[in-house]
Amino acid sequence: MNIRDKPTLREKLAAEYVIGTLKGGARRRFEGWMHNDAALRRTTAEWQDRLTPLAEFAGAQRPRKQVWQSIERRLNLRPAARVWEFWRNESVTFWRSLGVASTALATLLVVVLGSRALEAPTINYVATLTDEKSQSAMVLTADNAHHQLEARVLSGVSVADDKTLQLWAIPAKGAPRSLGIVADNHNARLTLPANAIGGDVTLIAVTLEPKGGSRDPHGGPSGPVVYKGNWIRLM
Repeated sequence: MNIRDKPTLREKLAAEYVIGTLKGGARRRFEGWMHNDAALRRTTAEWQDRLTPLAEFAGAQRPRKQVWQSIERRLNLRPAARVWEFWRNESVTFWRSLGVASTALATLLVVVLGSRALEAPTINYVATLTDEKSQSAMVLTADNAHHQLEARVLSGVSVADDKTLQLWAIPAKGAPRSLGIVADNHNARLTLPANAIGGDVTLIAVTLEPKGGSRDPHGGPSGPVVYKGNWIRLM
């Protein structure tokens, strides 16, 4: 198959490769294409950059006891009770990390493929906002159907207690539109305005404002832009 002239298919395969749902022969074939296709490698790297920050939305979950028991039976290890007790007491960190990784993978699968109906919100758009050094600092997800906007400041990003992060949609013409503030400077779930996403929105920006939000009398930003990025449509 020649996928060089099929941009939509290239994007889909790259996304599936990154989250690990491209398996077996299809995965090996894709890796072969990447070996001889620099543009495809760039596309795959871009999906890696887009999706990795979404793991911030995945909470830790402790795997069920049956998970280890199943592994034990397949590998002919020690009796389940003793092995489980050992891992529970000595390797809690390992299993917690495994739970986080599994949950993150499931989250990314829903975001990118939308192949299964879950009770969770349907994420239509995602934006990874970066700082002046092009380091990822915040992730936004948008659910058009339920008019929800969720913002998450990535770990390692600190904001002074007397400051507030405020989100803005920057149109090609006209004044910036406020999307709300991240009151605790860590995360926020906001109402998604009808004009937050659209053809005229050229950029999503975050400004550093006084506690409580912008003091500009005309409703625009009063502080400096600290993060910026663009919406990426997922479905």
